[in-house]
Amino acid sequence: MAELRSITHDFRYEIVRKIYEGGMGIVYEAQQHGARGFVKRVAIKVVRERYGNNREFIENFVGEAKLVADLIHTNIVQTYHLGEFQETAFICMELIRGVNLEQFLQRLADAKRTLPQELAVFIVSRIARGLAYAHSKTDAEGNVLGIVHRDINPKNIMIAWEGDVKVTDFGVAKARGFLTDKEGEEVAGKPEYMSPEQADFQITDKRSDLFSAGIVLSQLLTGRNIFKAITPEDSRQRVMTATIPNFVEFGAQHGIEIPVRLNEILQRALSRDLAARYQTADEMLFELEHFIYHKGYGPTNETLGKFIRELFKDELAPRKRAASANTVRTSRTGRSTRTTKADSGMTARTSRTTSKTIRTRKSSLLERIKSKFQ
Repeated sequence: MAELRSITHDFRYEIVRKIYEGGMGIVYEAQQHGARGFVKRVAIKVVRERYGNNREFIENFVGEAKLVADLIHTNIVQTYHLGEFQETAFICMELIRGVNLEQFLQRLADAKRTLPQELAVFIVSRIARGLAYAHSKTDAEGNVLGIVHRDINPKNIMIAWEGDVKVTDFGVAKARGFLTDKEGEEVAGKPEYMSPEQADFQITDKRSDLFSAGIVLSQLLTGRNIFKAITPEDSRQRVMTATIPNFVEFGAQHGIEIPVRLNEILQRALSRDLAARYQTADEMLFELEHFIYHKGYGPTNETLGKFIRELFKDELAPRKRAASANTVRTSRTGRSTRTTKADSGMTARTSRTTSKTIRTRKSSLLERIKSKFQ
């Protein structure tokens, strides 16, 4: 056989169900079909039809796919393919069977459960691992891409039933040469999870993501976002001006014991002084992992997986019954069978959350401020 130079082949995706519907995109669970009965479950992120002719949006959608195509890390949701169907762009991504961190927090609140501190620190340490990889990613020539996620918040953190923690949705990320960047004129992200420099229309770097990770950690430990206000604009202002509490005292006020060492980690992550904040995700990762592992043993994916499966046992039970019934049918017929709705469970993926993630123009903001004084 002659030396192989290229392979041309069309993928076929069969839509199983809708997972998530946002303002600008829809995410589906799908089956990717290959030769000889090969089937792989994936997530398909599709641009809403009304944005199909929005050139800037499509460029950023394509830019996001190209940016994350080579981000291959256990703590980042992987992208497999960028395609077009009937003039609609779509991204084929890793399907995470589990929930996002926002759903996880809501279930804890509904069940009046407290997340063990070591699991809270473990979750954010995995976020830091994914960020450390993304922040240091280089192009083919070895040049650092300068990736900043800019939207680290619970909706964009996935936890699989097995306990894997993964960062997703780089839709408002910035990186050299991939996405349209209007920093200084626009601010994009979820207000109560922004860094102060991001909220203030300043140019951000990787340290901005670490501030956001600090907010997530404080929320996991206390059950509260210290910057969340009634309106997105008030939340943005609080990020820039609200006093960062001593979390030992803050926790005591709410019946929660926060160790001094965790308070020190939070104070550094949430420092508005960029020089005093963690300079790299690796630094933050080291201190988080030292906290949970310095005694020689600490939480693992399996520990978190056991906790989350117990927390969502009511949703997972129907899946187990369906899987059991499917096994019986298979043994009786001697043939493998395929399950669709029955094994879908509580799978969740997130895409751009436009209704919650704001994009504010500096000029329009100034006009609103001026109008108050006229």
